[in-house]
Amino acid sequence: MTKSMRFEIVRLDDADGTATDRLIADAETVREVVQAAARTGERLLIRPCPTV
Repeated sequence: MTKSMRFEIVRLDDADGTATDRLIADAETVREVVQAAARTGERLLIRPCPTV
């Protein structure tokens, strides 16, 4: 079985950069979230999620 890489996506507040929401997602979902954020100007922090 192949394991897909997982990422943590953190949405950041526009005013002060604090984390407002977190999501663990696969690469395809990351791509979709990044595209949506690019359209709206939303700030994101994306980093690899450690494997369990």
